[in-house]
Amino acid sequence: MGDTFRDSIPIARMTQEDTAWDVPTITLSDDAGRTLECFVEHSIEVEGQEYVLLHPVDSPVEIVTWNGEDDDEEATAVDSDQQIDRLFSTAKAVLAEENLKLKRTAIVLTVEGELPEEPADDEAWEGNGTGDDVEEFQWLASFFHEETEYAVYTPLDPFFIVARLNERGEPELLDPEELEQIEDLLPSIEEQLFDGLE
Repeated sequence: MGDTFRDSIPIARMTQEDTAWDVPTITLSDDAGRTLECFVEHSIEVEGQEYVLLHPVDSPVEIVTWNGEDDDEEATAVDSDQQIDRLFSTAKAVLAEENLKLKRTAIVLTVEGELPEEPADDEAWEGNGTGDDVEEFQWLASFFHEETEYAVYTPLDPFFIVARLNERGEPELLDPEELEQIEDLLPSIEEQLFDGLE
């Protein structure tokens, strides 16, 4: 899951209340054949290519663990398919106790179900980044696997994905090279996004 939260483009920060949920949906696929159903938040054209801003229908989540000891512990996201495969069944069972269904979806793990409304102070985790770019996550559940503690968190800010539409109108993930090119166009994309939301 190394190319999930950090490699997707957080185009805008909107609250749940600001997001219109009566929007069309589209399904993304990855090379492993996994799918992810997403709302189409916005569609734009940049230099002749149509892109869509997507938001997963279900809530995205990260599995994290801690390195170090005591006060020096640092939270680290589980970022390989092999690790996720080892932990998935245990994480799924623990989340089921909270009436949440963990899904092995494309791009990012997701959970189906109603999330807690307000995180407590000790249920938040700040991910990578500095200043306004720091991502905050809410704790959902914890579990042990082979004597190592893990926890499942969901981002407090909406998780956006930018994809291109091919000639058949199907969404395709951006390769690293195109993602880098798109990052240079983010100011233009963000301006069009906010124009579309007004």
